[in-house]
Amino acid sequence: MDTKIDFLPGTEDKIVYVRPVDVADLPADVQEQAEGVETLYAVHDADGTRLALVADRTMAFVLARQNHLTPVTVH
Repeated sequence: MDTKIDFLPGTEDKIVYVRPVDVADLPADVQEQAEGVETLYAVHDADGTRLALVADRTMAFVLARQNHLTPVTVH
């Protein structure tokens, strides 16, 4: 059973990846804006370009879906 199945046709270029980011690993100006938060969630495109940083995972998924993107979690 090596049949390839396209479960999400037409979404291959619309997938974005959501992953947690330690605020300590971000530039100083972003750390200042985080105001005591230790972890933010980054939304990346397929090439790895960061599209957004948000306060929590749920917000990252909502943001992606509002922009007609399919979010998936990356560890």
